[in-house]
Amino acid sequence: MLDEFYTILQNVGEKLQCNCFSIIQCQHPESDGKRYFSLQSSAEFPDRASMMEVRLQAQEDEITLLKSSLADALRRIRLHDHVVTNANGHTESPVSMNSRPRPATLDRSTQTEPILPGQDTGQDRAPLPRQVLSLQLEDALPPGKLEVEGTRAKLHRVPGLEEEDEEHEENEDGGEPEKELSWTSSVEEPIQRTTIRGLQRDDCQDGSCSPEELGSASASVRTSDQNLSSRSEMSIKMFIRGRPITMYIPTNIHNYEDLKMEPPSERLELDWVYGYRGRDCRANLYFLPTGEAVYFIACVVVLYHINNRTQRHYQKHTDCVRCLTLHPDKVRMASGQMSGVDKDGKPLQPCVHIWDSITLVTLQQIGLGTFQRGVGLVAFSFADSGAFLCVIDESNEHMLSVWDCNKGTKHAEVKNTNEAVFAVEFNPSESANIITCGKSHVYFWTLSAGQFTKKQGIFGKYKKPKFIQCFVFSLTGDVLTGDSEGNILTWGKSAADVKTLGKGAKETFQIMKQTRAHEGSVFTLCSLQGGSLLSGGGKDRKIVRWSADLAPERECEIPEKYGAVRTIADVDGEELLVGTTRNAILRGTFSDGFVAIVQGHVDEMWGLATHPSQSIFITCGHDRQVCLWNAEEHKLDWCITLEDYGLCAGFCPNGSVVSVGLSTGRWMVLDLRTREVVSESTDGNEQLSVMRYSPDGSFLAVGSHDNFIYIYNVTESGRRYTRFGKCNGHSSFITHLDWSKDGKYIMSNSGDYEILYWDIAAGCKLLRNRFESKDREWASYTCVLGFHVMGVWMEGSDGTDINALCRSHSERVVAVADDFCKVHLFQYPCPKPKAPSHKYEGHGSHVTNVCFTHSDSHLLSMGGKDTCILQWRVMGGGGGDRRERLASATSTSTSTSSPEPQPLLSQEPFLAKKKLQKHISPEPQKSFKPSIFRGILSRS
Repeated sequence: MLDEFYTILQNVGEKLQCNCFSIIQCQHPESDGKRYFSLQSSAEFPDRASMMEVRLQAQEDEITLLKSSLADALRRIRLHDHVVTNANGHTESPVSMNSRPRPATLDRSTQTEPILPGQDTGQDRAPLPRQVLSLQLEDALPPGKLEVEGTRAKLHRVPGLEEEDEEHEENEDGGEPEKELSWTSSVEEPIQRTTIRGLQRDDCQDGSCSPEELGSASASVRTSDQNLSSRSEMSIKMFIRGRPITMYIPTNIHNYEDLKMEPPSERLELDWVYGYRGRDCRANLYFLPTGEAVYFIACVVVLYHINNRTQRHYQKHTDCVRCLTLHPDKVRMASGQMSGVDKDGKPLQPCVHIWDSITLVTLQQIGLGTFQRGVGLVAFSFADSGAFLCVIDESNEHMLSVWDCNKGTKHAEVKNTNEAVFAVEFNPSESANIITCGKSHVYFWTLSAGQFTKKQGIFGKYKKPKFIQCFVFSLTGDVLTGDSEGNILTWGKSAADVKTLGKGAKETFQIMKQTRAHEGSVFTLCSLQGGSLLSGGGKDRKIVRWSADLAPERECEIPEKYGAVRTIADVDGEELLVGTTRNAILRGTFSDGFVAIVQGHVDEMWGLATHPSQSIFITCGHDRQVCLWNAEEHKLDWCITLEDYGLCAGFCPNGSVVSVGLSTGRWMVLDLRTREVVSESTDGNEQLSVMRYSPDGSFLAVGSHDNFIYIYNVTESGRRYTRFGKCNGHSSFITHLDWSKDGKYIMSNSGDYEILYWDIAAGCKLLRNRFESKDREWASYTCVLGFHVMGVWMEGSDGTDINALCRSHSERVVAVADDFCKVHLFQYPCPKPKAPSHKYEGHGSHVTNVCFTHSDSHLLSMGGKDTCILQWRVMGGGGGDRRERLASATSTSTSTSSPEPQPLLSQEPFLAKKKLQKHISPEPQKSFKPSIFRGILSRS
């Protein structure tokens, strides 16, 4: 029998080694696979890289299952040895491991099952006979047999292996005997159904609990099947990517199966949008006769009344809005979006929406299923009162098409160019003429009988710039372009040169005049009534007003912190709106200067925290900015720039200071009033992920990517910090943590899906008995893994699909930020799989964080790459708290034996959705990751 086991182990080990080598070959920068890709053409590289990425992920999943197979085989070997030893009359453990020191990294509560009342918990208690302490195969073999047919294999720790051991060891100490001793590969059956009997008997399988102790503890802990069934709903086990996660059911839930999961009565309504997309978009700021500025960010088009300081939102887009234009009637708008992909990895079809800016009603949806990758540019015709719409998509050929706005039908289409295109417009006096410009080109198009003809602008004696950034039409019909050399070029039509080219010569478009305008690029041009012209510069950040004959009249420079001028909108001839490359919108005049009316982050954001007693919140991200926002007045109070980028933040309960964790392991404490750094420290050299104060403000917990949680004593109203201790036990980086309401305990999650509990008052001690924490009350709930929030995980989740969650202060609802641009609102608690929720769209990238304000009146959500902050108003609700709901849900529980249970979710593995990796680039990249999610109910 052992020879059969050893042969299986050897085969699995060889396969594991082969897969590891294959993955190393794909990942190593000097591998042959990497060099192979470098030799291919650039056009084929994305497809090959995508295929390799899928293959890499599949092999990583297979390795995880192979590790589980090895662990299962070792358990079977130990069981076999134990049976053989008992048959010979011996009673010692099949493999003696007690003499080996227990590694610190394996001493964690995920290995421990509950300690029953009355059981000795002292240090002299005999350890449980688990044989997972060593990382070498020979340590698990019988003494004297250190080599198997000349082969020595190594074992790697599999997260959750310890819990699986506990499940199987029930049969070694009085449980039901194994029906068969032959080993079945866990690649085929990676998940074994867990019984509650195993969870109970693990506590006393070492013999440390006497029968008297068991009897005095509780009648429900007897070994009879009738009494065991009374505790049959003691724990829940779910699996994420093959990792078993056990969660114990609180005492106040008497009948788990009778819990009813319903959507919460509360709902969300978009209240305010913070930010503007100016860093990579052009001509996306317009001023309406209603006094509203129109612009976009993420999937939302914002109509902001600059005097009343109110917002309205057009929310019909399903992915990031990329372009915007205003109809000649000053009422209708057209906006185009990117394609993106849905949660299953299927591409979403880009389109153009024509909508009414007064009623926000969609009038026409154009080009659904026609455009590739996304819509890059849109423009209405003028000569025929906006009857046609010109669209340029984001395909390789940048297809140019003209559509009938009223019918929604395509009128004509042509391939434009393989180079980047920055602008398109109809000739205001002739709808048959269209102009496009971009990288090293200006094209003059003529549409006749459904066919396009193209003429390229001739630079002649003038230096050909690398980019033609923008253009406008003058009152005389000439075309004025701004380029990357800082010049304004005047283009005109020249008669055919019959003398040189003969009778077949045609008219051409040539440069008539060159005007030096800016240092660096000319990013935008704006025509004013009367023939005047405005130009905006890049490097010099200047706005210049020109006369009709291009003589400079006035100029001003915008502050450096706002970046370069991206686009200009005329308000009344004097007052201007200016969009900048640092995602700000300025309002002002040449004489009075400009002030910001819209501001936002310019890079990916992760840190978000709300004030404990005021309607203010703080954000930080990869742009190294820390911003304090006023949620009532919808404005930025202040912003400072750090040396490193911030990833997390937390307010002290007294509300006077806020701590910010950085990417280098350094963290600092800022005074909200003076913005000064009152304290700073460094813990390790890896990025920090969580900053959380205890409810009374006496401790600060700092979660790091070095796998530790650092605890600090807080004194002097949050201005002095001294190291109290360090929580050591996680095997991966810290992702989330929460304090108990009494401020003595911490619950934490890690990157390998662990749930650990810590006794801080006892010196940052790891609580090995997780069962004792099942009824503990938590001051906040942001951990994404836990019994009370198990239902937020969708079927097929891979463990990283949920970035953050936040329970409301009323403990009625929980908000969830996922990787698919959605914000979810669940009832709290939601401990059953497939819990229903309200789902809200608006973000154009993975949602990185969510947080309720102190009064639960609003919810804040933060996008990653879309640099957008959405403020949601919480509507409805009221009527009882979560304890009342639990009481009513479990009132029908009985003490009778329940029928044979069915698993909550399938125990069989299945491939889940391909995870979306959001990008905000014109050509979105897609990263697919197969995943596995399984959950079952642990009971006998």
